[in-house]
Amino acid sequence: MARPGWGILATGGIAHAFARDLIAEGFTVAAVGSRRLEAARSFAAEHGIPTAHGSYEELVADPAVEIVYVATPHSHHAESALLAIAAGKHVLVEKAFTLTQRDARRVADAAAEAGVVVMEAMWTRFLPHMIRVRELVRSGALGEVRTVLADHTQSLPLDPAHRLQNPELGGGALLDLGIYPVSFAVDVLGLPQGIRAHAALTATGVDRQTAMILDYADGRQAVLHTALDTAGPNRAAVIGTRGYLEIERTFYAPTVATLFDERGEVVERIAPVVAQRGMQFQAAELEARVAGAEPTSLPIEETVAIMGVLDEVRRQIGVRYAPDDDA
Repeated sequence: MARPGWGILATGGIAHAFARDLIAEGFTVAAVGSRRLEAARSFAAEHGIPTAHGSYEELVADPAVEIVYVATPHSHHAESALLAIAAGKHVLVEKAFTLTQRDARRVADAAAEAGVVVMEAMWTRFLPHMIRVRELVRSGALGEVRTVLADHTQSLPLDPAHRLQNPELGGGALLDLGIYPVSFAVDVLGLPQGIRAHAALTATGVDRQTAMILDYADGRQAVLHTALDTAGPNRAAVIGTRGYLEIERTFYAPTVATLFDERGEVVERIAPVVAQRGMQFQAAELEARVAGAEPTSLPIEETVAIMGVLDEVRRQIGVRYAPDDDA
């Protein structure tokens, strides 16, 4: 059976990374679309994609495209996803899924009404080492899980004109980087009952760094941190009463995880060999859902709920985006 045709909507850096992984792993990339035809043609030539479109509308109307990958800035995720859904396409939307939970709800409801699949491109959830981490946590290998620790910090552009510094484009550490530790904590512990957040903001009004504690009724906690102007270890850990899991540098990308017992002795080392960057696993998950499979992780309702967590963090730290004014 032929694989479904993918359409790449937007041509930024993350779109290049995704296209490389898809093509290297044998997926069918049918077309790319940009608001500038020359950008689409350049992208298509670089990756050997047969069709380039000079508008997003042309891309979603292409009959060879069955799944659209949305790689626009955060501020345009909802708009782009709704465009693809209206055209009857399945959609993979870059994370963070939207700017607000309200927009996430709109996208999820539109997909349900149209009978198409929509999924957040939180590629980490589908990596082999993360699948094994989930298995170990749920098997009871750690005993009672009490704590999740995770950080995601990078040294990124500080130019006030850059999209990361622009609140109109959903800038700040939280949506670009903090989404990873938040999603990881929810994956392990579920949705929190309480949230405490503190941040330092940039001159443009986005978060430069944010610290979060997610609280649970039984005393469990997730302690999370993100920053966009300091490159840190980017590690994660899950701590239980019988041992702990340690996920090494860049926990959100293919890496090594180790299970230790309560004495600190190694029980299992998880080091799967992953081809490419690893973004192909989320594509395989979406194709499976299109074929009728149940989600293995991150169903759309969980994505909507995670956007609610991010909304509350932003409320506490004082970061506002344009859709907040329409709520």
